[in-house]
Amino acid sequence: MPTLPTPEGGDQTHVRRSGSFWGDVLRRLRKNPAAWIGAVVVGLFILISVLAPLLAPYPELATPGREHLRPSALPGIGEIPEFPLGIDRFGGDVLSKLIWGAQASLLIGVVSTFFGLLGGMVLGALAGAFGGWVDTVIMRVVDILLSVPHLLLAVSIAAILGRTPFAVMIAIGVAQVPIFARLLRSSMLQQRESDYVLAARTLGLGTGRITMSHLLPNSVGPVIVQATLTLATAVIDAAALSFLGLGGGRPEVAEWGRMLTYAQAELAIAPHLAFLPGICIMITALGFTLLGEALREAMDPRTRKR
Repeated sequence: MPTLPTPEGGDQTHVRRSGSFWGDVLRRLRKNPAAWIGAVVVGLFILISVLAPLLAPYPELATPGREHLRPSALPGIGEIPEFPLGIDRFGGDVLSKLIWGAQASLLIGVVSTFFGLLGGMVLGALAGAFGGWVDTVIMRVVDILLSVPHLLLAVSIAAILGRTPFAVMIAIGVAQVPIFARLLRSSMLQQRESDYVLAARTLGLGTGRITMSHLLPNSVGPVIVQATLTLATAVIDAAALSFLGLGGGRPEVAEWGRMLTYAQAELAIAPHLAFLPGICIMITALGFTLLGEALREAMDPRTRKR
């Protein structure tokens, strides 16, 4: 059977070959240098986090360098072969702390983003599917949450729930709920008047069936992109809450924000104790941001390059 011409001068075979939306997204990601850089950074972060028990020279709570502690000096980078990045005020190996800290930051970032994504999708799906007074009530609650600065809301929730890592996860997740709720609701409202939704209503499908089978699957793309970007914010927020003393736990427990907290007293004699975890936070957040922005551009038809 002869192929049919297309408006761009191609043929039907070419249309079928490039017709998959997700295949097209992956193809565009492969051509984007920022996506590769972000993917490499995120991949290394995840790999180090998962393999922390194997990569870290010492256990998380170990203090093998206590004998090298001095009141007015701390061994720095390269001064002691056994501790290539030096030791902290508690005698812990800085390299081991950074590796174990990556695991803690990944856990907090992923769990808190999951909480925020789950809560936001529930509220956004209800508002976008039913509209009317349901939409009005949910959006007013979301507007109230958005009226409070993001980090201030997280700090308030963490202070109320207590100084524990789980409280930090809940606090960051709740602060992210309005973002996902508004985004999903907006996307679903755009899809509600589409031809396929009108056809489903004509066939007699109920609101729940249309929402779960048609509206939600076709509206969730921007939310996935936002979740990738929000992971970067979650890592920074987790470090900020730990820096403020809301993360709980023992001082020796490895977490990048907690390392920054205890490095303040040592800035004059060991500034690397603050620079190293700060650089880790910056690079990790940059990796998630680059990957999320590349994914957004690949999925947005207005910014795709032909």
